[in-house]
Amino acid sequence: MAGELKTALITGASSGIGAAFASILAQQEYNLLLVARRQAKLEALAGELAGNHGVTADILVADLAQPGDVERVEQKIRLMPRLDMLVNNAGFGTMGHFADVELAKHLDMIHVHVIAAVRFTHAALPGMIARKHGDIINVSSGSAYLAMPNAVTYCSSKMYLITFAEALAKELEGTGVRVQTLCPGFTYTEFHDTPEFQDFKRTDISKGLWMNAEDVARESLAALDSNRAVFIPGRKNRLLIGLSRTRLGPILLGALAKKRWKK
Repeated sequence: MAGELKTALITGASSGIGAAFASILAQQEYNLLLVARRQAKLEALAGELAGNHGVTADILVADLAQPGDVERVEQKIRLMPRLDMLVNNAGFGTMGHFADVELAKHLDMIHVHVIAAVRFTHAALPGMIARKHGDIINVSSGSAYLAMPNAVTYCSSKMYLITFAEALAKELEGTGVRVQTLCPGFTYTEFHDTPEFQDFKRTDISKGLWMNAEDVARESLAALDSNRAVFIPGRKNRLLIGLSRTRLGPILLGALAKKRWKK
């Protein structure tokens, strides 16, 4: 396949970290398959990237909380003649005590964060292993380490992705396939722009703790060469996660948690 452009599939690609991955990979001459719920945003991004970088940018509209849509994407992956990179980025958050939040929202989150990522990874791996090349990035969150109230399923489902990568990376040693779970901290995206976070103010969090989505994606891609199964972008984020494992950590991180997930 000498001279053939590589191909990447990105979920949650219509904005935020997903769109940042798409932009950087287009610059690196990857053909793209962009997956998300919002067709208009996908079409606009695909047109921009194809026009600016001369790559193919196709879209697949899918809601990964819906089993039928997950199956459609999964089958698309299995039928792709070549997939060099899979970025499982789609995700969302809710606020409220576990028992007070509708069960459907918990289950939707598990479908988006866990079920979709597992099915898409399972679909992508046979071809990657056969070609002895491929990258899989599952986007988790620094919140996975915090086990925060008001975000029980969010933290739990994101922690699944961490353990998943650590175990899978060991299985894939020597295959040429790299797996990374990315754990961003506070990132400028649309994540907090939903009704769930109407009381959240970005200014409650120190400006120095925020990262741009482009920097998160760029650091993630660069870290693939280090073969780290779990990667936390940003020095301050790595420091905070390190503190979470000390006696002082729960106090400091608990304060952050109250600001982010307060109700």
